[in-house]
Amino acid sequence: MHVPPIPTLHAADPELAALVEGEAQRQHDVLRMIASENYVSRTVLEATGTVLTNKYSEGYPGKRYYEGQLFIDQIEQLAIDRAKALFGVDHANVQPYSGSPANLAVYLAFAQPGDPVMGLSLPMGGHLTHGWGVSATGAWFRPVRYEVRREDGRIDLDQVRDLARKEQPKIMIAGGTAIPRTIDFPAFAEIAREVGAVLVADIAHIAGLIAGGAHPSPVGYADVITTTTHKTLRGPRGAMIMTTAEHAKAVDKAVFPGLQGGPHNHTTAGIAVALKEASTPDFSRYAHQIVANAKALAAALTERGFDLVTGGTDNHLILIDLTNKGIGGKPVARALDRAGIETNYNTVPYDQRKPFDPSGLRIGTPALTTRGLTEAQMPQIAAWMSDAVDAATKDDEATLNTIAGQVREMLAAYPMPGWEPTR
Repeated sequence: MHVPPIPTLHAADPELAALVEGEAQRQHDVLRMIASENYVSRTVLEATGTVLTNKYSEGYPGKRYYEGQLFIDQIEQLAIDRAKALFGVDHANVQPYSGSPANLAVYLAFAQPGDPVMGLSLPMGGHLTHGWGVSATGAWFRPVRYEVRREDGRIDLDQVRDLARKEQPKIMIAGGTAIPRTIDFPAFAEIAREVGAVLVADIAHIAGLIAGGAHPSPVGYADVITTTTHKTLRGPRGAMIMTTAEHAKAVDKAVFPGLQGGPHNHTTAGIAVALKEASTPDFSRYAHQIVANAKALAAALTERGFDLVTGGTDNHLILIDLTNKGIGGKPVARALDRAGIETNYNTVPYDQRKPFDPSGLRIGTPALTTRGLTEAQMPQIAAWMSDAVDAATKDDEATLNTIAGQVREMLAAYPMPGWEPTR
């Protein structure tokens, strides 16, 4: 059953309650390997389900447009102070509703429509909001896109420097959604300084690794840092923008009143809880275990003939090119889902297939690690994935069903925050 229990919801709306319970059990019964997903703690769940959702709080602590902010101001300030302490930054804004609005706020703060903005190309592992054409960021600004090298899948910093010198971007973004290697923040900072660009580190995927000391920090190199608060940070679905003191006012003004009204106070409380959890030695061990699991899984997949972009991983994320398997990412992702292994299909650098039917598969280890899995289980997961890919090429549903049963059996030994068996 869902934990915390939801008896009032069961009584008032059993149809919806059944769907919530179904999703909770589904999350328990499958290997959740989407790199951007995780499990929050029961404490975070409780914080986000409080009466804080009832309150409007436009403005910032001590400077609100609504009365009745005695406790809300303290909650938001607590989240701010914890973010500043955890990441070692001058200023933190915890109000953005999600990562995309956080990135939009940065554009609003530091660029004008039509200005050149520079980010990693989406097919190379960047994010929509880093200037891709279908995003407002690509439509309202002039995107300058850097790439990775064909030969090794790594970011081509020589190209980044040449493009920056030529295009003189107002904003440079380091980060993305499918980057399996350590981001060289000092190198990006050197280039940004040379051309006078504001360097933005988008650490949405790696924030928890940075907080736990398992990935180098952009603090001291990036002028602005954006991040979601879920993924490896293991908080609720929200976002933060962290800056130097110099840029604090511009960012705050861009978030409110520039883009948003009242913050979601229940989410702010959940962020405060997650930041407290992330400051503990246990979380540091967790962050390092995420990376250890990803490296072990990458090695096991390589042994089974999978072609990994960049040849492996330094963080939580693995990007697989399935071209040598003779099947696309979408049918493999769907077959794995039927086998109890939750992933997402993804483009790979220089992909010859279409974005909605790409060659790649993106996987990650944050949620597995939260459940308590270690390097010892990674070879078995690689074996299941290999068998599922083979089954997908043969329309072998029986094998997929068998794997799903084996996955459920293994996961029964690993508790999930948010669900437990009915007694």
